[in-house]
Amino acid sequence: MTEATEPLYLIDSNVLVYGYDQTDPQKHKIAQKLLEQCWKKTRIFAISSQNLAEFFVIVTKKIPHPLSLEEAEQIIADIIHFSHWHVLRYDEQTLLKAIGLYRKGGKHFWDAVIVATMLQNSIFHIYTENAKDFSVYDFINIINPFRSE
Repeated sequence: MTEATEPLYLIDSNVLVYGYDQTDPQKHKIAQKLLEQCWKKTRIFAISSQNLAEFFVIVTKKIPHPLSLEEAEQIIADIIHFSHWHVLRYDEQTLLKAIGLYRKGGKHFWDAVIVATMLQNSIFHIYTENAKDFSVYDFINIINPFRSE
């Protein structure tokens, strides 16, 4: 499949974190391989500004071997400025949509914000380890890259 015909997938925060955190070598390798497709310009991925903010907090504070603030900032800057990453932002209308999604059975409000951001940008596919949390949104195609078939 080519870039032009392949649907756009959003990379969830956990996948991005595993790409840079080596605590779980197997997940690190899988995430790195997936992210390399973007960095090598063979695939375009989407990521929300919220995912980038979550990534920053997690890799600088919540992993066993945190990255420096400068390293995390550089990774985020690289993503923001790289042609094959589409950074999605949300606005007040997205927030209202997220509240509606959350009220209809969302488990986590911040996941509802990600889903609303995806919908606002016509993205219906996500790579995430949190398949269970996103499964309440039956219009989203969820791929857990860490799950062995």
